[in-house]
Amino acid sequence: MRRAVISDIHGNLEALQVVLADIRNQGVEVIHCLGDVVGYGPNPRECLDLVMANCQVCLLGNHDMGALCDPEGFNQGAERAIFWTREQLERSDDPRNAERLNFLGGLPRYHRDGPFLFVHGSPRNPLSEYVFPDDVYNHRKIERLFSLVESYCFQGHTHIPGVFTENHQFHCPMDHGYEFTLERGKYMINVGSVGQPRDRDRRSCYLILEDGREEPGGPVVKPVKLSYRRLDYPFELTRQKIQAIASLDRYLGDRLCMGQ
Repeated sequence: MRRAVISDIHGNLEALQVVLADIRNQGVEVIHCLGDVVGYGPNPRECLDLVMANCQVCLLGNHDMGALCDPEGFNQGAERAIFWTREQLERSDDPRNAERLNFLGGLPRYHRDGPFLFVHGSPRNPLSEYVFPDDVYNHRKIERLFSLVESYCFQGHTHIPGVFTENHQFHCPMDHGYEFTLERGKYMINVGSVGQPRDRDRRSCYLILEDGREEPGGPVVKPVKLSYRRLDYPFELTRQKIQAIASLDRYLGDRLCMGQ
């Protein structure tokens, strides 16, 4: 099975449209969304509609939760964006808002499928724990996280793509030609961000996961393969939309140009 794993769309319609168009050309059977469909960006309703129509699995992100209840632990710009997002989802002149809110309210915090665990944050705190590349130097944290992973954990939240290994290493996709073949062992895989990359590459990022499967008629097991996809999208249009909305900080648009 070929799966697409996307995360952290953050109301960026232009980025999501480009990513979904690319997914349609990749022979993908299932799309997993790891959360944060909304927050920061100017098109939360439209992004929710596309996720509802295209993703077979969707998880709850911390910004999605913030749009449903009082946000906690957000900086001022993120909090302002969450309150504005909630206003858009509560507008009485949009008949689809009840469906969108019901969708968000029903999202799970994690999803398991065989050896694969899907979360937004981490295996310890699926909703809101960050796992940054520099955490490989915090051996206690990494060892605790890996103790909760059976084989493969896919996550988002930091907007920084890459593969964590049990021996306290972080592997940047760019250093590996954007492709990985995973043999037996445990891995935590950050799939990056569709709508707000933060690895100094402003292109949208998502992941193609090719399951390891037994060969027909034999015991040979194919290894799991990962392919990171980086895609240009009209970020300047998204930036202009953000800066036309008084309740959204201008920096939320400017950072799209810098990929940070």
